[in-house]
Amino acid sequence: MARIVMKFGGTSMAGSERIRRVANIVRRQQAAGHEVAVVVSAMAGETDRLVTFCREADALYDPAEYDVVVAAGEQVTAGLLAMTLQAMGCKARSWLGWQLPVRTDDAHAKARIESIDSPALIASMAAGEIAVIPGFQGLTTDNRITTLGRGGSDTSAVAVAAAIKADRCDIYTDVDGVYTTDPRIVAKARKLRHVTYEEMLELASVGSKVLQTRSVGLAMKEGVRVQVLSSFIDDDAPAADTLPGTMIVSDAELANIQKDLNVESHLITGIAADKNEAKVTLTRIADRPGAVATIFGPLAAANINVDMIIQNIAKDKGETDVTFTVPAADLARTQALIEERKEEIGYYRMIAEGKIAKISVVGVGMRSHAGIAATMFKALADRGINIQAISTSEIKVSVLIDEDETELAVRVLHTAYGLDAVDEAA
Repeated sequence: MARIVMKFGGTSMAGSERIRRVANIVRRQQAAGHEVAVVVSAMAGETDRLVTFCREADALYDPAEYDVVVAAGEQVTAGLLAMTLQAMGCKARSWLGWQLPVRTDDAHAKARIESIDSPALIASMAAGEIAVIPGFQGLTTDNRITTLGRGGSDTSAVAVAAAIKADRCDIYTDVDGVYTTDPRIVAKARKLRHVTYEEMLELASVGSKVLQTRSVGLAMKEGVRVQVLSSFIDDDAPAADTLPGTMIVSDAELANIQKDLNVESHLITGIAADKNEAKVTLTRIADRPGAVATIFGPLAAANINVDMIIQNIAKDKGETDVTFTVPAADLARTQALIEERKEEIGYYRMIAEGKIAKISVVGVGMRSHAGIAATMFKALADRGINIQAISTSEIKVSVLIDEDETELAVRVLHTAYGLDAVDEAA
């Protein structure tokens, strides 16, 4: 018998028929002898509808009241799923964020979970009751409702799994696992049976939409085993732990799995693409201490996330160029902030470009094998794809290219690293 947290997203909960499908999946897990808690998102599109109501009520709405409104979507689906399970003969009840409670900080609309009071929840599950918990919501120390930001239900599920020491956290989505790249771009993309936390964190941060970045980081911190599965399966499908999804595990667990199966670890796990970035270059900035702080300080204060940052070698006149990327939606704000501070920053020219894409190669094999980046650069060069900027981490190499060449670049790299032919036994 295992203790399992199951999380279902908005598309899985979109309407009564899909909720019944989810209830059947949940019931099957309990019938197999497992203790089950379920975390649910709002119905697809519901949060957007509630956000619109907030904006219509007051363009400068109070974030605390905003949280009260948008948290309602998950409350509805939690109650509906509990009812549906009861109608199927299961013991089930909903636990709202304030009833556990899920304690968060007071950063409304982007709160972070600090603790979850779990004894009552564990006792309920041990007594055979299915716990249905709305994701995305929590409670401050002064008992105000908070929400965790978009995609927060994944984080809620992982946090609940950590609090009750679950054997695993099953994330049900509209895809059936993590692939070597987007199957819509590369028909030969392969589903991965296992991915390490670090690899998944990098993939999530550079464009893979399967899991939310915060949830992966929390799973890695707390050691929660996360399994990605599809909820769009036949009613007579086998139990979740026998389905060929993708399990997110530690480096040590993956090494043991590969040892048991007598297979080699892969140098590259996947290729990710992100078209939602824009590039900004500031030319002829003084090469002096504190110069770059005058650029990125105001952007941080405006909550604009900067991704890649590249500073060129200083020129003879003690000047340098700085290139960085921001979310495409924040490009106009970024340009305005930089322009306002032109005299303080001291740049000569600002060059902004929105029609770019970031292509990333991710894999723990980079730690111990040379030539990974060289393979990437040569493969792109052979197809005439120009690299505009490069950044690296211990297990990732990212480049900026023209947006129109995104799909070609992904296909070229997928083949160059032998991912088309990988036999994904592990």
